[in-house]
Amino acid sequence: MSAATSLIPGLDEIVRHGDPKRRADAARRIAELFLEGAAKFRPDHVNLFDGVLTGLVPHTGLAVRADLAERLSILANAPRGLVGQLARDDEISIAGPLLRRSPVIDEQALVEIARIKGQGHLLAMSERRMLSPDLTDVIVQRGDREVVRRAAGNAGALFSHDGYSSLIRRAGQDAVLTLAVGQRADLSGPQLKDLLAGSIDVIRRRLLEVARPDRRAEIKQAMSDISGMTERVESHRDFAPAQRTILGLHGAGELNEAALLGFAKDHKYEESVAALSAMAAVKIATLDRLISGDRYDPILIVGKTIGLEWATVRALILLRLGKNRVASPADIEGARVNFARLMPSTAEGVVRFWQTRQSA
Repeated sequence: MSAATSLIPGLDEIVRHGDPKRRADAARRIAELFLEGAAKFRPDHVNLFDGVLTGLVPHTGLAVRADLAERLSILANAPRGLVGQLARDDEISIAGPLLRRSPVIDEQALVEIARIKGQGHLLAMSERRMLSPDLTDVIVQRGDREVVRRAAGNAGALFSHDGYSSLIRRAGQDAVLTLAVGQRADLSGPQLKDLLAGSIDVIRRRLLEVARPDRRAEIKQAMSDISGMTERVESHRDFAPAQRTILGLHGAGELNEAALLGFAKDHKYEESVAALSAMAAVKIATLDRLISGDRYDPILIVGKTIGLEWATVRALILLRLGKNRVASPADIEGARVNFARLMPSTAEGVVRFWQTRQSA
């Protein structure tokens, strides 16, 4: 290690008392020295570089640290202390490369970072070649839609039982996530059925199209089981009076969003479903079955198709829950975001599918 002291005379003095410019210059030169000779350094050499660089690198500029992180991210003998320091940087251009692929960050550090850092850090970690169940538990719990989708699509990711339960629950409001989870090789038969039970039929059929050939028979069987269970469920509601009310409004030219909102706020389920049926041209039986399920996305779909405002959609979601149940603010906000993101063309395609199925 005499090379370091000969390259930077008075290194100890610079580390302890040098001004930021001198420290930054020293950091760049020592880092370059390490990168040039990394392949031949012994562990004790690496440790010495580690001790010096962890004190100097924070004094360098963002571009220098980002470049250093990128180059260190592929080294199996990168200085562990320095890598850990850079991986915890708030700037994702610095932390990202190391979180994506550095082999020297241990599991404990990754979980710790996942628990305290933002979505950019979680997204970078979700792209690692291997993800442990402990890490994916945190990613699924804290990650936003893009993060969770990326982790679910990572073939090297492993999920705990609780992690899969959370994935399947979130997939109920995210068709893209449903397709990602449904194609995972480690998804068990019961988990596949739970996933499909929480998705609408058009998504199930899309999954059948894109799945591996060896998975398709399992998907078909699960779809058949779910369809059989659904067909045996009969509504105990009497929609006849509600239909007469809606026909009267229609005849008077008063069947509109304001009337629908009024029914929803008054918790008049039959009138609300009958009004939606008339406005969307979907049979009452079809809407009743979809809306009375355990997911709210059929309401988002039909609402987007007929151009409802969010206030009306929100009232219908609350109506679906019933008078004695309260939706969490997080669930309502999630529904609002999903409704805003839902493309009208996508919603219209799903409604056309419902109409085709009911005609058949």
